[in-house]
Amino acid sequence: MNSSTLAAIRKFKTADGAFLFQPSLAAGQPATLLGYSVVEAEDMPDIAAGSLSIAFGNFKAGYVIAERNATQILRDPFTNKPYVHFYATPDL
Repeated sequence: MNSSTLAAIRKFKTADGAFLFQPSLAAGQPATLLGYSVVEAEDMPDIAAGSLSIAFGNFKAGYVIAERNATQILRDPFTNKPYVHFYATPDL
């Protein structure tokens, strides 16, 4: 989220009055929202109707970035018609 969205989120409270956003208590530790660290990205849109202003979740669990030098792509249009399957294999 961007800084203006974060400013709005900082005001949110639970039913018992506790803030959802918790600022960092120690140097080098990130602020948290519902126990997850918060990253400000100014490229995200502002809060508006129909806007995707916040990306929330554990992105380390969802994405793995791998760099491969040579990959061969095999196109298989026959096995599962009407779909086309693509297989990526290392180029040996």
